[in-house]
Amino acid sequence: MMDERTTRPPQEALGSGGRGWTLAVVCVATFMLLLDLTVVNVALPDIRDAFDASFTSLQWVLDAYALGLAAVLLTAGSLADRLGRKRVFNVGFVVFLLASLACGLAGDDVLLSVARGVQGLGGAVLFAVGPALIGQEFQGQDRGKAFGVFGGVVGLSIAFGPLIGGALTDGLGWRWIFLVNVPVGVIALVISLLRMREWRQESAPALDWWGLVLFSGALSLLVLALLRGESDGWGSAPIVAMALAAVVLLVVFGVVEKRRGERAMLQLSLFRNVTFNGVSAVTLLCAAATMSAIFLLVSYVQNVLAFSPWETGLRFLPLTLTLFVAAAVAGSLTTRVPQRLLMGVSLALIAVGLALVALTGPDTAWTALLPSMLGIGVGMGLFNPVRASLSIAVVEPSKAGMASGISETFQQVGVAIGIAGFGAVFHSRVTDLFVESEAARQLGPAAHDFGEAVAVGGGAEALSRAPRDLVPALDEAARTAFVDGLTDVMLVCAAIAAVGALVGFAFVRNRDLHESARMDASTDTEPPATTPGEGEQGAENIAVPAARVAGHGQEPAGGAY
Repeated sequence: MMDERTTRPPQEALGSGGRGWTLAVVCVATFMLLLDLTVVNVALPDIRDAFDASFTSLQWVLDAYALGLAAVLLTAGSLADRLGRKRVFNVGFVVFLLASLACGLAGDDVLLSVARGVQGLGGAVLFAVGPALIGQEFQGQDRGKAFGVFGGVVGLSIAFGPLIGGALTDGLGWRWIFLVNVPVGVIALVISLLRMREWRQESAPALDWWGLVLFSGALSLLVLALLRGESDGWGSAPIVAMALAAVVLLVVFGVVEKRRGERAMLQLSLFRNVTFNGVSAVTLLCAAATMSAIFLLVSYVQNVLAFSPWETGLRFLPLTLTLFVAAAVAGSLTTRVPQRLLMGVSLALIAVGLALVALTGPDTAWTALLPSMLGIGVGMGLFNPVRASLSIAVVEPSKAGMASGISETFQQVGVAIGIAGFGAVFHSRVTDLFVESEAARQLGPAAHDFGEAVAVGGGAEALSRAPRDLVPALDEAARTAFVDGLTDVMLVCAAIAAVGALVGFAFVRNRDLHESARMDASTDTEPPATTPGEGEQGAENIAVPAARVAGHGQEPAGGAY
């Protein structure tokens, strides 16, 4: 006899309170892991002083987390589908919390970097499995609203990084940017253990160990090459070797996965789905454009306008609040407005917002950024819920973890590409613009080093060593080079976002979504049946996707610078 959970929707089996707890736990976990992407930047000076750390060591504190986060996203999603989403999510949560504790107690920079890498691995599990957990508990308009909240939290965690990091570092010390995760995370973990519903794919194939090793190895090498390319030299032997090795491993991974077919960790048949390819491409382009832009804008407010981390966070509140409101609105629109329209419009708004950075100048106030912040905030707010929802809508519910892992992988690779690529372009552009200035010519051979210092935020220190009579002219030249370089890079980012808008309009199609996702949308927009027979048939049809979401239905895949 079939267990009643196979035909009963999750919200009836668990209760609306259970669904709410699941959403809350996923949002708390996502907020913490994404916050740790940006919050550490604020504390780097204190960490350097505490450990007398070199620049290379500080780079590893940042890179280790990004590397761990990117390396196992796809793996974590596939494991969750096979071993149980709640189980894998909670294991990742424990790893993240223990690593956070180790970061806060680290006695030197090496231990801190190692702990950051482990923290990234735990965060990857949370990031990959979280959207699948939301998708299994919510359908139709409720799912759209849930992903609206989730998308808002994603944006808030990134935007609030400098604000929270500054408050904790100034008030309690840098170790508390890690230690604060522990009490909050323990409460969320207890709720997860008590209130979350388990899900696993019945008759799941054996673990794809070859796929796991090959893909994680390839992505680790690729991300590491991107992170280290600027400092080591893009044409240096280690960077070229890592990039080539990553390509070779990806090719071998593709061959292995093709042979495994339905048993594969990543089913290559997904790449025949136009919408899957479109969402993946837009996710990568959006992450590359927006994340690099936010990092550079934060650098501008701190290093050119000379605001403290706390003051910088306050001035980014217009972007933060706009993003959150737009995400809440987007959640309710995902079942009412064509998703290709939402995705295309969101990237178009981001492009406009990035282009409006051109309103700033060497001597403008921070308020010149307000039009840009509003455009970026609305665009990101609209994009995040749609992206998260579409990422699992292209596959049957039993493979939502895999699909979510793929989507988050594209996002993190986009972040790495954007920060590395646009960061390198910005560094080079600011340096060149400064060297070409009249004030720089008076420095002679030292002009290039001075320009590089301006590009990485060390202009104030460089000015303190410059001849006193040249300081006013050098200060003006440095400010001008920084702002002009920022504007140039933001215009390139805007062009990338505009390409993403075109891809969203052209390649996101409702007919490519899995039938359960299309049926969820239709139940929200079609009128109810009027005859008893039709009503019974409608109820029977609606129960089908609910059973699949429950995991039992199996069907084929569809002053300072």
